[in-house]
Amino acid sequence: MRVLLVEDDTGVADAIAEALQTRGHTVSHAIRGSDALHRHRAADVILLDLNLPDMHGLDVLRKVRQVSPVPVLVLTASGDERSVVRGLRLGADDYLTKPVRLAELLARMDAVVRRAAVSAAPRDGVVRVEDVEIDLGARRVLVDGNDIGLTAKEFAVLAVLAARPGTAVSRQQLMDEVWGDAYLAVSRSLDVHLTQLRAKLDRPGLLTTIRGFGYRLGRD
Repeated sequence: MRVLLVEDDTGVADAIAEALQTRGHTVSHAIRGSDALHRHRAADVILLDLNLPDMHGLDVLRKVRQVSPVPVLVLTASGDERSVVRGLRLGADDYLTKPVRLAELLARMDAVVRRAAVSAAPRDGVVRVEDVEIDLGARRVLVDGNDIGLTAKEFAVLAVLAARPGTAVSRQQLMDEVWGDAYLAVSRSLDVHLTQLRAKLDRPGLLTTIRGFGYRLGRD
C-alpha cells in the first residue's frame, strides 16, 4: 500500500520507511504537517506523528478529516489517555506508542485499511459483519440466519455503529443520534441497551468498548 509517513525525526522515519519498504509498501515521507495536508490524497494510509515542527499532529488530523476518509494511524511518544481520546474523537483510526514495534505496526496498518474498505455504506442497505446481518431498511438483525428481535432503541444503537463498521463511535455521538441530544439522554440508558444488545447478539468481542471514548462494531 501507499504509506504517507509524517514524522519529523528523520532517524525514526528512515527506520520505519526501510522496514515498510522491505515488506513491499511504498513510503512517502513528510516532515511538516503542511506537507502532509498537500500530499494526503495520494496515500492509502497515513502514519501521523503528533509532534511536528509547524503544527500539532492533531490539527493535521482534523484538517484531513474535513476532506478525506483516508485511514490515519497516530504515532505518539507519550501514549497519555488525553491525547489518545482526542485523536479518536478527531477521527484517528488507531494509535501506536513509540517506539513502534514493526510487527504491531504492520498488523494495525492492515486492520485500519481493512476497516476502511468495509466502512462505506452498502448499496443494498445491509451491513454484514461475520455472521451478523443488519438490514438498515427493514430494521431487522439476523445472527446466523435467525432474527434476534431487537427493540427499537437496541436497533437504533446498533444502526449507528453499523453505519460505520470498524470505526470508533463516541458515547456522545451515539446518544446524539439515538436520543436526539446527548445532554438530554441518560448515560445509564445507553449502558443498559448495550448490555442487552450484546446478550442478544451473543458474539463476544464483536461490539468493542474503547475505554474513555466509545464503541466499535467489528473485531481488530
